[in-house]
Amino acid sequence: MAEGVGSGGALPPLALALQFGRFAGATTQRKLLKPARVRRWVSFALARPGEISVRVVGEQEGRALNLQYRRKDYATNVLTFDYAQEPVVMADLVLCGPVVEREAREQGKTLEAHYAHLLVHGVLHAQGWDHETDERDALAMEALEILLLAALGFANPY
Repeated sequence: MAEGVGSGGALPPLALALQFGRFAGATTQRKLLKPARVRRWVSFALARPGEISVRVVGEQEGRALNLQYRRKDYATNVLTFDYAQEPVVMADLVLCGPVVEREAREQGKTLEAHYAHLLVHGVLHAQGWDHETDERDALAMEALEILLLAALGFANPY
């Protein structure tokens, strides 16, 4: 598991690529997800230097990727493709904009808060955190997400 995530010291170096697919509402989400904002959220969840690509896609692309890589035929909120954890965290995060927007509305959250949560969540996955196979790991990951988001100024996402 990652240690030192969100420590009080300087944030680790981050090479960030931010991309947007074409979908209804992409312009609004692009305005919200300014590179500096995304960089802060991603960096805050990193325990070591990172090379992270974040791509925000529509439902068609999100569904196709989820089907191809997870064999699940629906668009999910965030997919993490992790390639290396040390010495540099290397990963692609794919967020499905329409799903994120719908979930935020259904959960009574701001779109900003939900994106912050999902980016922190995805970065933790890229560092080896897993909530699907071990309940203790799931509880530890959830607790860390709550702490990181609080430090970023967001309420408990759960």
